Amino acid sequence: MSSLKFGTSGLRGLSADLTGRASALYATAFARHLLKSGHAKPGDLILVGRDFRESSPAISATCIGALKRAGLTPIDCGTLPTPALALYGLHLKAASLMITGSHIPADRNGIKFYRPDGEIDKRDEVAISEEALAIGDSILDETSAEAENRTAETEALFLQRNKDLLPSGSLAGLTIGVYQHSTVARDLFGEVLSHYGARVVPLGRSERFIPVDTEAVSAETIRLMKAWAPEHGLDAIVSADGDGDRPLVADETGEPLRGDLLGLIAANFLGADVVVTPVTSNSGIESAGSYAVTRTRVGSPYVIAGMDEAIAAGKANVMGFEANGGTLTASRFTVEGKPFEPLPTRDSFLPILATLYAAALAKKPLSAVAGSYRLPFAAADRLENFPVETSAALMAYLRASDANLADFLKPVAAVASKSDIDGLRVTLVDNRNIHFRPSGNAPEMRCYVEASSESEAKNLLEQGLGLIGAWAAARV
Repeated sequence: MSSLKFGTSGLRGLSADLTGRASALYATAFARHLLKSGHAKPGDLILVGRDFRESSPAISATCIGALKRAGLTPIDCGTLPTPALALYGLHLKAASLMITGSHIPADRNGIKFYRPDGEIDKRDEVAISEEALAIGDSILDETSAEAENRTAETEALFLQRNKDLLPSGSLAGLTIGVYQHSTVARDLFGEVLSHYGARVVPLGRSERFIPVDTEAVSAETIRLMKAWAPEHGLDAIVSADGDGDRPLVADETGEPLRGDLLGLIAANFLGADVVVTPVTSNSGIESAGSYAVTRTRVGSPYVIAGMDEAIAAGKANVMGFEANGGTLTASRFTVEGKPFEPLPTRDSFLPILATLYAAALAKKPLSAVAGSYRLPFAAADRLENFPVETSAALMAYLRASDANLADFLKPVAAVASKSDIDGLRVTLVDNRNIHFRPSGNAPEMRCYVEASSESEAKNLLEQGLGLIGAWAAARV
């Protein structure tokens, strides 16, 4: 179980380490935490959902068996988006587990945990880990089990939420491609978009799991979208990551839009008064709407904590989003004269619908809508299979002294200022930004950049990744 750890969103690790005893261990630990903390009592319902990874059905069945033996009543919600599971949990006031590795490689998996009132926080993570440690190597029944299936009921609630968001027929005249790959959101996207009058073109459905990272869209995914867009005369292409909580939107040319731009469009669509977003989101967000902005560390628990603080301070119309585009709502909003209930977990449907609606209202290509925000050009990518120990050593070196940081970045530009909220975000003397941050979910080193032009951003990103790689190679 050495690879298993809590990251920016739930427990993650190698599928081989999570399958079997480990999944029974953490499901049991979560159940004990719920019962001890008063978030559940014996016999209460607890929901279990999963993504399309090869390992997910077995892990789900093991968790269901462990939850039953721990004294709870599991409900099998099948393969569906994480926000749909979370919404049904809030509706029933029931805890839930989502078996998913989100966007990370297919040989990995994870578990996302929800209390009856929403996503767990960092204190819950500590408590669950302590319960797992207390169980330790003691005998633990790993027998899998089945449970009552409520996939249809869970999906119906989520579909109704999204079918009530926009005016009837508001996407009529648009031709929208749905890159289906292996996301659990693929069929629901088609149903919702068709409901609003769009012509839907299914694309790239796969029975093999494909990890799609919406924050660092791969060259292969971009190549596919740029081919599909003219071939099918598309106005946009939409998709999501494996568990459907991070959106992907490409314009009429197949060029992907930044996730934080999608979140920003959703903020303006909702009429937000407070926006909570991580330090990795575009620096132009503060000036792109009439709202107050709170910056946090990367990860939905930190965004949720920021939203909770705003609510506790008496603020209304509070929402948040991550740089990957996953959008969260903490307040009840009024949209088109109807209430839109809070869903304080990442959701891909809200930002996608808000963005397509913005293009429909403007009667302009999606590229023109995106360009109208005039945000600094941003780019992000990562070095995969980058040892966690090497990431930690690099960050320790860069933080050790200003001289180390200046020397590291000397081939690029001099340092003007830096921020250490999460990773190191550096403003260079020429006003470009570069941000180094180890992934919280996988052995990857991430680099985020901003510049005044797309070409400058791409060049800076290439330089940043090159510096990371060269530093690591020099250590070998």
